Amino acid sequence: MELSVNLSESSSRIVIVRNAITRLADYIDLNRKVMIITDEGVPAEYQQLVLSQCPNGHLFITEQGEGAKSVRVYQQICMKLLELNFSRNDLILALGGGVIGDLSGFVAATFKRGIHFSSIPTTTLSQIDSSIGGKVAINLDEVKNVLGTFYHPEVVIVDLTTLKTLPRRHYYNGLAEAVKEGLIADPELFELFEKHDADFQNNEPDEVLEEIITRSLIVKKKVVEADEKEANLRKILNFGHTIGHAVESLYHLHDYYHGECVSIGMMKIIENEEIKQRLQAILTKMNLPIDAAYDPDEVIHLIFNDKKADGKKVTIVQVEEIGHAQLIDVDIETLRKYL
Repeated sequence: MELSVNLSESSSRIVIVRNAITRLADYIDLNRKVMIITDEGVPAEYQQLVLSQCPNGHLFITEQGEGAKSVRVYQQICMKLLELNFSRNDLILALGGGVIGDLSGFVAATFKRGIHFSSIPTTTLSQIDSSIGGKVAINLDEVKNVLGTFYHPEVVIVDLTTLKTLPRRHYYNGLAEAVKEGLIADPELFELFEKHDADFQNNEPDEVLEEIITRSLIVKKKVVEADEKEANLRKILNFGHTIGHAVESLYHLHDYYHGECVSIGMMKIIENEEIKQRLQAILTKMNLPIDAAYDPDEVIHLIFNDKKADGKKVTIVQVEEIGHAQLIDVDIETLRKYL
């Protein structure tokens, strides 16, 4: 299956095909210099498989986790690109999860004012959410995504077979974003989690997982096409993220994974008790957290220093009916009641 995200000045082609990683030349022009950016958590067999298909390929392997989204690693990659004389006609190819996608996209967006960029997401989180939409960024110290821009991949290869090596915690971490997509825009997607056991992972991902990922991508595609630069509508994709990102920063970007923080954030922000109970049942069977210990004042400080805040108010996303999201501007004291 293929989707196309059509934007004002560009478009992203999303290919959802099993075993596509074994025949990348069918979808991406590899006849140029290719810098494959990946991390230590991506199986070596995938790294070598991709490298073997690039006549002039180079592999940059960084550390696993949010630490890779740093100015230090960004500089190392750019220096390597300079050393190898990469031009704007060459390609940055992200191979990995959301961290690698963010880092690679930021490199591609800024190196020589823009170099070709494509992505092979290998986690549920990156396949469901971060691989499309064009948000690319790195962290500054422990402030998440504060250096960033919008830069869309030309091709995204979603190959479900790459998920078979994913640790279970990472697997469920990404599914939290799919639950979010269902809550804000697709009731049938949300109900898939209620109707089916959360243990979707097996040696060959089943049809339910494929439908979850496809429906999630369709939700994000529609929102991004309508509001590419997050002027208004796209903010609904931040459901659960206002508090979630603050918790992520508070725990130094490693105690909780991103989807786990979104899980906590969704549970905190929802006011409708019926929806909250249904959501909690889904999150619990996927071993996703619904709460965390923190000082509310520290969380508020982080939220109001976030790039989405204007200093006095912050926009939160509320769901009173599954499939419909509302944007609400709140002040500090109103926000405090959710914490």
